[in-house]
Amino acid sequence: MDAASPASRSAVPPGWRPDRCDRVALVLQGGGALGAYQGGVYEALHEAGLEPDWVSGVSIGAINAAIIAGNPPDRRLENLRTFWERITERKVWAYTPDGDIFRQMRNANSAFLTYLLGQPGFFKPHLTNPFFSPAGARTATSFYDMSPLAETLAELVDFSLINKQRMRFAVGAVNILTGNFTYFDNAHEEISAEHIMASGALPPTLPMQKIGTDFYWDGGLVSNTPLQHLLDQSDHLNSLVFQVDLFSARGSLPRDIFDVFSRQKDIMNSSRTRYNTDVYRQLHEWKSRLQAVLEKVPDELLTDEERYLRHQLSDMPEITILQLIYQQTAYEGAARDYEFSGTSMREHWSSGYDDTRRTLKQREWLEMPPPGAGIVVHDVHHKRAL
Repeated sequence: MDAASPASRSAVPPGWRPDRCDRVALVLQGGGALGAYQGGVYEALHEAGLEPDWVSGVSIGAINAAIIAGNPPDRRLENLRTFWERITERKVWAYTPDGDIFRQMRNANSAFLTYLLGQPGFFKPHLTNPFFSPAGARTATSFYDMSPLAETLAELVDFSLINKQRMRFAVGAVNILTGNFTYFDNAHEEISAEHIMASGALPPTLPMQKIGTDFYWDGGLVSNTPLQHLLDQSDHLNSLVFQVDLFSARGSLPRDIFDVFSRQKDIMNSSRTRYNTDVYRQLHEWKSRLQAVLEKVPDELLTDEERYLRHQLSDMPEITILQLIYQQTAYEGAARDYEFSGTSMREHWSSGYDDTRRTLKQREWLEMPPPGAGIVVHDVHHKRAL
């Protein structure tokens, strides 16, 4: 997990922001063990001096987001590393021979150990299996207990810092009774460890979390990326957004049943970035047309509400999205999101670091779109604007 290059060699000067950029946002998708990739992304941004003003996440992205927002800048990277080293500290094999087949066997063994034992500092099996628990019992609705994560969050996250709102923070979860997606946002409520655990409570593996009078599950059941929450803001802030996805919407045609399981997981969990950005573009276009029409109407013919709308539409934000998507290796299969070996964690972390370094070298991508352009998306793995 050590950096490949010192901060002095970063393509972006420390503290630099693009012209007309009001906000740097970090948006983190869910994906279990693959979340170490997001740690590498943050390390590269930290080296470049691009500390976010906004951070939001779902599931494992919510945990990473909480550690970033819940620490001062000089401790964020250290505590991210502590978290990932702790939950992947279990040794799998002392030695793995070279070759994909041996790595596949090792990863399968690691995933089996997670299934059997849980993960240190994250979750542990219930003493009583839910199939043998009476209805209504604490152990009846999940296989694992999240109390180790509660202890880890208490150690590594200062929630008073999150609630001071020095950084905008939001995590997503699903209300079990209504099925509605909910954002817990420090601009609107006090954030606690329960909100983070609710965002990552993936059923039936992990238990539902109670917040107030309601119960919640993992936000990834409805939307695995919190990008939409940022796009829905009406604060008119030009934003440079680093969206970090752990499942790729693009993939190859499956060749066997194991490929089917893996590809199914990709499609189910991949970000809806393309859909969200297309809807945002269409909405921006119609707002621009409405603003142009209102400009042609004499002021005395407009109501106060219409004048206010005209003013609002004259100041629509521009958004640049830099999309970073984890690219799985040939030996990773459908269990990659719960394969928590230290070796895989370090590979994922390094991949996120390298992808972000490559992205930051594309200096023209870091610019805000021209006024009135709306939104533009770049992906270092597909070197063109989307």
